[in-house]
Amino acid sequence: MSKVQDDRINLLGIPLAKLETFFLDLGEPRFRAAQVMKWIHHYGVSNFDEMTDIGKQLRLKLADIAEIRAPEVLLEQQSVDGSRKWVLRLPNGSSVEMVLIPDGHRNTLCVSSQAGCSLDCKFCSTGKQGFNSNLSAAQIIGQVWIASKALATGRGVNDQSISNVVLMGMGEPLLNFDNVVDSIHIMMEDLGYGVSKRKVTVSTAGVVPQIDKLRAVTDASLAISLHAPNDELRNQLMPINKKYPIRDLLAACHRYLEGLGDRRITVEYTLIRDVNDKTEHAQQLAVLLADLPCKINLIPFNPFPEAPYQRSTRRAVLAFQKILNDAGYVAPVRTPRGDDINAACGQLAGDIQDRTKRSERYIIASGC
Repeated sequence: MSKVQDDRINLLGIPLAKLETFFLDLGEPRFRAAQVMKWIHHYGVSNFDEMTDIGKQLRLKLADIAEIRAPEVLLEQQSVDGSRKWVLRLPNGSSVEMVLIPDGHRNTLCVSSQAGCSLDCKFCSTGKQGFNSNLSAAQIIGQVWIASKALATGRGVNDQSISNVVLMGMGEPLLNFDNVVDSIHIMMEDLGYGVSKRKVTVSTAGVVPQIDKLRAVTDASLAISLHAPNDELRNQLMPINKKYPIRDLLAACHRYLEGLGDRRITVEYTLIRDVNDKTEHAQQLAVLLADLPCKINLIPFNPFPEAPYQRSTRRAVLAFQKILNDAGYVAPVRTPRGDDINAACGQLAGDIQDRTKRSERYIIASGC
């Protein structure tokens, strides 16, 4: 008798080493893992019957015990600037969002790692939704699978058309560590999506112990959401700073870069009018980051319903940028993309069945 679908093993989120073990446990040769991974991630196949270089008996066995299942697409929207947003429904009733940002020959996919977020950063729409759950590895890599199929060339092969993946969508990736790491391995694996380690970026609000843990298992690029040049202001904007202050965060960044040659940390800094966008803030930031190899992304605040803040004026943004440039930093201003469909940085919200009370969220974050 076939198992019910919920008991099946979802092969979509299993990296190569674990998939090899899966097939060895079935009494099959190790190379079956490579075959199946290629069918799933290169060809976008979700039906074992289509895997023509695998024997019929094994295909029947796989259909009985396993599945290839991405999240359900509830909605797809396209921005006037070409960005595309998908809303995905999860079995627990929540929905999450992912965004594809085309730029010439480059396609950057922003993926979510949690349904909601417990960190409650004051300028982020996701944090206002509460927290429900971690996404499974299949639900994370399923976002790449969906976008790759959407970009298919028509020859049945996705042609590795996702050039960059950033874990900057909904949630704090390092609070869903194991599933995020499995997903990263599939993103970088040649039998997966073959994305360069420099072009897979994990963004964190500053979960310091997990940064050290991440460095032990991958050399993906690291981005930190900083958003303030001192602890007093960052405490107000990002409650996690009370647990892991800026000094500890920057020390972890230095440790992450050890042995990585000319690699740099990406520092994300959202500019909020009359909050963190003043001349003195830029000057403090220039001093703060003086010995950290980094690039600073300046992000004009993207409004969302009931947001307590406003976007900085263009004049303030350019003045802030000039101070950093004059101090020798590469500090591009990120052009808002997809803001007409609420797909810009900080706007992703989805529909979260909140399992936390706002007063509990910092306790969750402090338990890292």
